[in-house]
Formats: sequence, structure tokens, C-alpha cells
Amino acid sequence: MRTEASSPVTAGSIVVPYGHAVGNEKWRGSEIAQRLQGKIRLIFEDGLGLVDFHLSSRTCILYISEADLVAGDEFKRRLVRFRNASSLRGIVIVEKTRISDQYFMAVQKLVVLELGMVLLPVANQGEASQLITQLVRELSRDRGSNPFLRKQCPQLAEAAVLRTVQQIPGVGKTKALLLLQRFGSIHQLCNASVKELELVVGQTAAQQMYRFLCS
Repeated sequence: MRTEASSPVTAGSIVVPYGHAVGNEKWRGSEIAQRLQGKIRLIFEDGLGLVDFHLSSRTCILYISEADLVAGDEFKRRLVRFRNASSLRGIVIVEKTRISDQYFMAVQKLVVLELGMVLLPVANQGEASQLITQLVRELSRDRGSNPFLRKQCPQLAEAAVLRTVQQIPGVGKTKALLLLQRFGSIHQLCNASVKELELVVGQTAAQQMYRFLCS
């Protein structure tokens, strides 16, 4: 049996019809699959590699469960491998529960700050199915007649980035907005000096941020 570590990152070129999602065979019979039935058309394929669901030919979902977070660092290696080897737009859905909450800040830092991917927390597979349904429906609309649709994925990314910046010690919503306005991106924020941070958030918060970002 082929293990995940030896699996390809993706199955190559995936064609996803509008209104459909292509799911990894391992999700057949899962709560997510059951809840998606009747809402979108879900097709299962074997050999999707590290990808859990393809929402389009360019956008895919990587799902991190509560069990994955508690089990150790394997999910981190999976995300890094995907990011390094794939040009797909990867959206990471992670189960944030009472048990996994203690690991969540580290996941945010890895996914958004280090890998530059979109992170969307959910409470369970039922909530994940609702999110996947919403994303599939948005991607399936007529892009020519709905210019607002093109802004959906960037808006999801911006919301995830804002939430992550707010998790940095010494930073609330107001400071997070100011930091993103000043530096423009997570990458620029991570490379900012203490002096540059001080101009936005003050000396104490700047030192806390710098220690966190460089840890």
C-alpha cells in the first residue's frame, strides 16, 4: 500500500466541472462527504496525493483534523511538501476544537506567515462541509457577469491574515489593521525591524512582536 509520504503531491491536471468538487477517495463515507450530498456534486478519485478536495482546476483544500494536530508534526511536513511542489491555490481547513486549540497559534504561524496560504478554522466536519459548499458555489458562478466573485478568494485570504496578525502578542484588531496597511503583506511584516515596528505599534508591542516573529 502506498503511504502518504510516498504519494505524489497532486494527481496532476484535474478538471473540475462547475458545481462539482473532486474528493480524495479516503473521504468516501465520511461526515463531510455525507453532508455535501445534495448540496454539490462530489466525485471521488484515488491518487489525489496530498490534496483532500479539488474545488477547481486551480484551487484545492488540504484538511487538518483534530487528530492530525494532536498526533504530531506529520501534517506540517505534508503542508510544506505541498507548498514547495505545487502551484495550486491551497486553502487549509483546520479543526479548531477545545482539544486542538492549544496547537492553533503554531498552525496559524506556519500556514499564513511561513507558507503564505489561506487558513480557515472550523469546529467540525459539518462546518467544513458548509464552507466547502460555499466555496464551490462561488467558484461556479459566471465570472463574466459577477465581477465581485473575483474578490472572494482574496477576501478570504485577507480575513485569515488579519485574524493571524491579531494572534501575535501585543497586537489587537486596530494594530493588526495598521500593520497590514503599513507593510502590505505578511512577508514584509515578518522582515520588518524592531524600529520599523515601533513606528506603528510602539516600543513594547514591537519588541514582543519581533521576538514572536523571529522565534
